[in-house]
Amino acid sequence: MKIIVFAVFAVIVASLGSAFVHLVRGGDSARFNRALQLRVGLSLVLFMFILLALGFGWITPSRMPPQFG
Repeated sequence: MKIIVFAVFAVIVASLGSAFVHLVRGGDSARFNRALQLRVGLSLVLFMFILLALGFGWITPSRMPPQFG
């Protein structure tokens, strides 16, 4: 499960980097928009996947007590 989340997160970061490169170079705005659309879409899919995994019990939140001070 962690591998899937990490892989999708890596693709999101790579897409963000690609959009940054297209923005800095001032080149093809269509590729810039496509990279940002991919990033937003994958972020939504990852968020929904994590919510579903929590709902089905595939992953559980940690039970660490809060640290104050």
